[in-house]
Order: sequence, then C-alpha cells, then structure tokens
Amino acid sequence: MATIIFLLLVMLIVAVFSVQNAMPVAITFLFWKLEASLAIIVFLSALCGAVAGGIIISLLKLKSSGKKPITKDTISEPHKP
Repeated sequence: MATIIFLLLVMLIVAVFSVQNAMPVAITFLFWKLEASLAIIVFLSALCGAVAGGIIISLLKLKSSGKKPITKDTISEPHKP
C-alpha cells in the first residue's frame, strides 16, 4: 500500500511540474534535433525511467529466486500418447 501511495505522489509531482513548465524546448542528440514541450519531455523521461527500473527490478528478482529464464532449451515438447 505504501508503494502505491509513493508512486501516486511521484506521478502527481511530475504532472504538476510538467503543467507549470509547458514552454517549448529544443532537444539535440547526435544528428537528431527535436523541438517539443518541456511537459512532454519530462513525462517521457519519467516513463522511460519507470520502465527501466521495472525491468531491472524484475531481472534482480528473477536472479535472486534461482529460477532459470524460459528459453528454447528449457521448453520440452509435449508427450504424445
């Protein structure tokens, strides 16, 4: 329950920050240039961080549980009667 409240609080802070900073900004990365609202950039950055964090946490849980990930080698063919 505390995790849900914390996540909702973080989402609220990101939303308020995004709305208050809605001016357009220029983003340059290597040869790519984009001009977008700061609100969109902040939201997408927070979303990417949440997804990356979720992937890392799930990989760490999988590693600590001792289970092997499902691969072609671990899947066996069904037995035919």
